[in-house]
Amino acid sequence: MTMKRSTIYIALLWLCQVGYAQQQAMFTQYMFNGLVLNPAYAGSHETVSATALAREQWTGIDGAPSTQTFSLHSPVVNQRFALGLVLLHDEIGVTDQTGAYLSYAYRIPVSENIKLSFGLQGGVTFFDARLSEAFENDQVGIDVSESQGNFGFGTYIYSDRFYAGISVPQLLENEFDRDNPDSDSRIVRHYFGTVGYVFDLSRSLKLKPNILVKAVDGAPLEFDVNANFLIHDIVWLGVSWRSFDSFDALVQFQVTPKLQFGYAYDFATTSELRRVNGGSHEFMVNYRFGSNKSRIITPRYF
Repeated sequence: MTMKRSTIYIALLWLCQVGYAQQQAMFTQYMFNGLVLNPAYAGSHETVSATALAREQWTGIDGAPSTQTFSLHSPVVNQRFALGLVLLHDEIGVTDQTGAYLSYAYRIPVSENIKLSFGLQGGVTFFDARLSEAFENDQVGIDVSESQGNFGFGTYIYSDRFYAGISVPQLLENEFDRDNPDSDSRIVRHYFGTVGYVFDLSRSLKLKPNILVKAVDGAPLEFDVNANFLIHDIVWLGVSWRSFDSFDALVQFQVTPKLQFGYAYDFATTSELRRVNGGSHEFMVNYRFGSNKSRIITPRYF
């Protein structure tokens, strides 16, 4: 039973991914797409906000991770409550996951400019593993197709200058392929902590450092450390370091007060990946609806 050459490398990567439980999709531009990590982020733009993001990881490797996500959120009912929606598709090799989650947030004004938000989310993930495609001769009965419900929670505090949050997007450690006693495919609980602040360096230049901490049972603690410079409130230029993974470069353009485009490129730091891939590309677009006269507490920063 011989695996096809085009899938052998990515299949090994997928097995490592399952072993280390890194099933939560990663994003370099997470600071502009917070609802994917934390349901308490819902409503924080103080208007209807939609974000689409596409990520192509390890380009040049057949079957490398490919992720697309769409999020929509808005405050409702006198600004105290907020609702959100996250759609996500993540594909690697012969496996893919598609999820849909609804978020609800309750927001408490701490002061004139600071809000504390508590969020819940619930939804379903559809998991498919077309394992027979990885072998030259079709193997009957080894494909997996299942769906699992899950829920998560988070808290988020923010103003026009800073934010901090803690979240567990998927609380239940659901098992996939439960009929196979040799399978260890399951959702493993991820814990996220985020913090960021905006400093004025001059009238035309701002600095926004961000830190994301990821904790998973059975895996080393991971960090994303990021520094973004905002020039004339129009152009973001940033660099990031992701532990055990990559150095990243980011650029975002505030095309209008409502429309923002972003791009990130990741340079792999492991020698094995550097030799066989052309880096990772990530594209983002955000649009905030509503009147130009609407009061937006966080217009560009988070």
